[in-house]
Amino acid sequence: MSTQAGTTPEVQTTGLRRAISGKLLFLFILGDVLGAGIYALVGVLAGEVGGALWVPFVVALVLATLTATSYAELVTKYPKAGGAAVFAQRAFQRPVVSFLVGFSMLAAGVTSVAGLALAFSGDYLGALVDVPALPAALVFLTLVALLNMRGIKDSLRANVAMTVIEVGGLLLIVALAAVVLGRGDGDPGRTLEFAPGQSAVTGILAASVLAFYSFVGFETSANVAEEAVDPSRTYPRALFGGLAVAGVVYVLVGLAVSTAVAPEQIASSSGPLLEVVRVADVGLPGWLYSLIALIAVANGALLTAIMCSRLTYGMAVEGLLPRVLGRVLPNRRTPWVAIVVTTLVSMALVATGDLADLAATVVLLLLFVFIATNVAVLVLRRDDVAHRHYRAPTVLPVLGVLACVALLTQQEAGVWLRAAILLAVGAVLYAVTRRAVPAEQRARSGR
Repeated sequence: MSTQAGTTPEVQTTGLRRAISGKLLFLFILGDVLGAGIYALVGVLAGEVGGALWVPFVVALVLATLTATSYAELVTKYPKAGGAAVFAQRAFQRPVVSFLVGFSMLAAGVTSVAGLALAFSGDYLGALVDVPALPAALVFLTLVALLNMRGIKDSLRANVAMTVIEVGGLLLIVALAAVVLGRGDGDPGRTLEFAPGQSAVTGILAASVLAFYSFVGFETSANVAEEAVDPSRTYPRALFGGLAVAGVVYVLVGLAVSTAVAPEQIASSSGPLLEVVRVADVGLPGWLYSLIALIAVANGALLTAIMCSRLTYGMAVEGLLPRVLGRVLPNRRTPWVAIVVTTLVSMALVATGDLADLAATVVLLLLFVFIATNVAVLVLRRDDVAHRHYRAPTVLPVLGVLACVALLTQQEAGVWLRAAILLAVGAVLYAVTRRAVPAEQRARSGR
């Protein structure tokens, strides 16, 4: 790991409580990367790429790691809540660019939380209790907000337990596939077969867009850097370690699912991993695995909701959003106004599409954020700071930009339209916020 030394020890001031150790940060990243992307979308991936499910996960891991190196440098250089919005503000010194980068991240976050609420209230929940999906999603979002409000330490304690369960659930799928293969019912040859009717390259690229959604949770961690202990040292280790472990698990699950179940069987399933449980037929109740899947989805929603509230808080502190969104509870030091507002927006988005549509929209919005971040890391090389931080090899941010552009070409027209509408809302909000700030105050703050 490359580091760059400053001239004086790092001095940090923050309005948030530093309560995230290196181990908790690793579990935070691992827990947010693992989740609905594999539990709910692996069937869609099978429809795109066929039995070679593991290939788009490898491609997506490589592409995500390129941009992750830029985050490692910027987060350790500027360990403040706000993530990409703060980086853009420092690099480009253009208020509208900074706002749209931050708003794209925020829109992606609240959209992802809405999609995860839909995943939670769908067939996995239906295997346990028969309740209407929309009310269940709204209740779920309320509970997530309440846990978020209690504080980052309580939220991450819950994340530790849920991460252990969701990783265990994925490793269980690998074990069940081994049982199927051991009794002669599996077909490992399917892991090298691609969907008929299209080229392997086309299928891999299309599937890699959704597989990329399974890895983008690493960006969430940039928005809790202000609450991490010694982020310059702990963040790169937690980031790259979390991505590596998630990548290995995803590849193993992709190989296991394809070996145990035909791709056309899971492509039409809204609970694809349940198909492996059924084929294995070892006495494991379907409802029990559904419960594991629900915990995984809930964990992803909680961590993404934490990111949304901390990003909103960070943008408010930077003057990119109304200052009221930067208010924190006196004792718990959690950004309560930001939590309430982002939860209400996610509730509104629940009715706008299914999980696959929302996931594709999240990826499109985040690709713009990642392009800006990869460029920002190069621009900010001229900005020296007085503490040690990680430094990415210059070629990696450049490759990160090219990778993001390549993924943008794979998005469908409907996804572009949805993202354009969200960004248009952001532009209007920016104009309204700017008008609300007196001209002399903007001049003093550089906005």
